[in-house]
Amino acid sequence: MRGGLVTIGTVGALLAAMGLTVLGLGAADNAVANYDASSWLWSAARSEMARVNGVTARVDTRMEIPGARRHPMQVTQTDRLLILRDLNTGQVSSLDLATLQITATTRTTPGLGVNVVLHEDAAFVVDAVQGIVRQLDPRSLTPVGEPVRYPPGITGGAFDGKGRLWIAIPSEGTVSAVTAAELPSAPADGGGLSPKQVETYTVAEPSHELVVSTLDDGVAVLDRTSASLVTVRAGETVRTPLAMSSAGALPARTSGPAVPVTVGGERRVHVVADGSEVRQFTVPGSGDRLNAAVAWAGRFYCADEASGTVYAFDGAGKLVDTIRGKGMTGPLELDVRENHLFINAPDSSTARVVDDKHQVREVNKYANDVLGGDPVPPPPPPPKKPKVGKPSAPRSVTASAGNARARVSWKPAAANGAEITRYVVEGGGQKHEVGANQRAVEITGLTNGESYTFAVHAVNAKGDGPARRSNPVTPTAAVPDPPAGVTAEARPDGTVLVKWPAANGQGNTIAKYAVTATSAGTNAPAGDSAKTELVVPAGELEYGTQYAFTVVSVNDKGAGSAASPVSNTVVPFAPPGQPADLRATTVAEQRGTVAVQWSPALDNGRPVTRYLVDVGGKVSEVTDTQTTVGGLDDGQSVTVKVKAVNEAGPGPEASTTARTVAAPRVTVTGSSATATAATVTFTVDAGGGQATCTLSTAGEAARSGPCSGITMPGLTPGTAYTFTVTASNAAGKGTATRAQTTDPLYGVATCNNGPDGDQRTYCNKDVDGRNGNEIFAVTRQDDDQKVGWAKPGTRLKAYCKKSGQNVDSWIYNSQKQSTWWVQVEYSGRNYIPWAWLNLEGGDDINVLPTC
Repeated sequence: MRGGLVTIGTVGALLAAMGLTVLGLGAADNAVANYDASSWLWSAARSEMARVNGVTARVDTRMEIPGARRHPMQVTQTDRLLILRDLNTGQVSSLDLATLQITATTRTTPGLGVNVVLHEDAAFVVDAVQGIVRQLDPRSLTPVGEPVRYPPGITGGAFDGKGRLWIAIPSEGTVSAVTAAELPSAPADGGGLSPKQVETYTVAEPSHELVVSTLDDGVAVLDRTSASLVTVRAGETVRTPLAMSSAGALPARTSGPAVPVTVGGERRVHVVADGSEVRQFTVPGSGDRLNAAVAWAGRFYCADEASGTVYAFDGAGKLVDTIRGKGMTGPLELDVRENHLFINAPDSSTARVVDDKHQVREVNKYANDVLGGDPVPPPPPPPKKPKVGKPSAPRSVTASAGNARARVSWKPAAANGAEITRYVVEGGGQKHEVGANQRAVEITGLTNGESYTFAVHAVNAKGDGPARRSNPVTPTAAVPDPPAGVTAEARPDGTVLVKWPAANGQGNTIAKYAVTATSAGTNAPAGDSAKTELVVPAGELEYGTQYAFTVVSVNDKGAGSAASPVSNTVVPFAPPGQPADLRATTVAEQRGTVAVQWSPALDNGRPVTRYLVDVGGKVSEVTDTQTTVGGLDDGQSVTVKVKAVNEAGPGPEASTTARTVAAPRVTVTGSSATATAATVTFTVDAGGGQATCTLSTAGEAARSGPCSGITMPGLTPGTAYTFTVTASNAAGKGTATRAQTTDPLYGVATCNNGPDGDQRTYCNKDVDGRNGNEIFAVTRQDDDQKVGWAKPGTRLKAYCKKSGQNVDSWIYNSQKQSTWWVQVEYSGRNYIPWAWLNLEGGDDINVLPTC
């Protein structure tokens, strides 16, 4: 019971997390956002999901996932659903692919153990720890029937190509296939439904370690304990022994007939097909951080996470390609979806897409810097090929008798995948074939006083469907009169009110009135009423189509009148439909502004006169299908709602979200310096805008440059600076600071004795009068300002240069002569003629700033 309670709680949490992700499979036809050869890829560094189009190898949508930066993420996706689970926090998030918004979140226990598996319209919650597998109805988000219970500690939980969910039960040495229950045509509460069938096969001795990979039809189970691979196909199990010295691995899903078993410790891949090992090959490199090789389009792709490399081998095991991704370090995820292989590095900015011709293209997952806005929704997928069969029986076959005649009407039969071509009405020795849109017929030539029943069946390309019989009727001359006149009124709520005066029953009581709706080429029953009016429900008639009505009086004997005169013509109408393809985007160059666009709403019988646009509480009316709304706050996330309005009033709203441009955020990533220049590197979150960047420090003019790194020249060597990086966009400015000290620059006091006389001792010591290497408080040789004398070879820290008295070193320093003086560290900051100071690193006076 404890396991059951935990699982039920888990299911409840996951249902809450899924929220509006699945609106109902009918609505999902208009809410598919993961078609067109695309896959959602996780970027841990940005805490974002990126939808990558496999055909273009470009990101068309990015979605920020709050609070998940640098976290490992489980991504489960189909063409309709996207479920995320943060392994660090256990938080489950659901993404509504119709609006690209996170609709709900909930907490589960962090780490592995509980996950949601999806396949087309089937959804299961797998609690591996408790050993409980429960089916969900994705339309109503309720559990379906009773769960399948296994011993604790199951593994697997993936669908094969036939839609079977495979679970391995190591404690029993078995593998089990669960086939989802077929769901009813309308959402149900799951009562009476359970998974359709459960198959179990023995694949190993109990308590062996098992790894599962589902196949196109069946499952492969790696028995790590006995070093063998067991395949289950069409109910047959085939075991293949393998020579492995360490644990092997399988991908979660294997495409094609060959199953690759990767032994990371050996850097070898064993390929099993048709019950035997057909080849082995060695993966280049070293170490054991190999992911399980993935079979795709006749090749095997094996990822080495240590080097960020994916190796591709042909069917014979020959290395044919080496895919090296720039910055692709850390985990590598290989997933075959939509006829493409997606190679994702969650910790980096890049991914790779491989098509079925083995063309490899790089994807920049960070390419789009605008978050929160919805792109143009991708086209819906092609509809599933329906199951084609004979039509069902018509519904509500009803007959009423007249004078030597009878009137038969019915509601449509289900076409069952092939268009209905006609209906066949049989009775009274007659057979009538009528068009598919004619669902009422008069049968004449009957005998009054005799009882008749009529059978109606539909016909399509597959043949005749089953018949449904009418109530018995007896023609009679004692028929009531028809109503004298009929009026119709189309009402704003989509209904049509049909009214008539009471008919003369000619001595009998009028029991009901049968109303027929007539449009171009079509006659169909609209309904019966015991009153002198009928309200045809909204949606029963096609909006925007002309209709008129006739009424037949039916008495308590079952006899019916002739049809009344036809009514006036009306056109049913209702409030317009929901605006389609709503998208709202950041206006990068305007503060507090978003741009909104949509496709026209269905008018539902009356022209759309205007649209009501609500952006963060700011409401406006427009007649176009686009508008720009300003006056919002900077970086404000807003809900955008749009309604269409016609004669009937406003229709349902479409909604999405957008974000106005935010002030930039600057993150300093590093800095470096030379003696006279400093470089600060940084990243800028432009907030959806277009940022410009500058670098400044006290006492220096600001420098502009790219928003990745800027260099400030003309600095003083050996000086501590505080630099400010400023990024600006339409919403304002963002700043960050960085402390950096310039490298010190040294010069060597240089005075070399000459060859003759006093020259030979000129540089030996400080003497009265002029001498080399003298240091002054000013930039002239003023004895009153002399600070001292530097012995030749002394290294002095240099700061800057200043023009002053010309000094010639003559023979004592290679005839060096200059008016430049250098400020040095000597009893504080004082000056030495450049003529007597050779700067290290080339003696270039120009590297020094001016004091």
